[in-house]
Amino acid sequence: MQKKFWKKPTISSFQEKVYSVVKKIPKGEVLTYKAVAQKIGSPNAARAVGSALNKNYDPAIPCHRVIRSDGKLGKYNRGVAQKRALLKREKAL
Repeated sequence: MQKKFWKKPTISSFQEKVYSVVKKIPKGEVLTYKAVAQKIGSPNAARAVGSALNKNYDPAIPCHRVIRSDGKLGKYNRGVAQKRALLKREKAL
């Protein structure tokens, strides 16, 4: 029987830029998808930022700290209830 090895997913340069910014968001603070897009030099790419974060499963990248511009939480790949709980625990809500 052949062993299956986990292969690290390929990350685009856009995703790398997004993850780099999101890693720097301090505990207890949030940024908007639009603010992240602006920080990486792509001010009109807020939706693409959301898409990149949806693909993230690395716990070192706190994508739960990114919210919508209207103050609503937005989506989270582990569920909105989990996002809300994490932000409350960090006193960001």
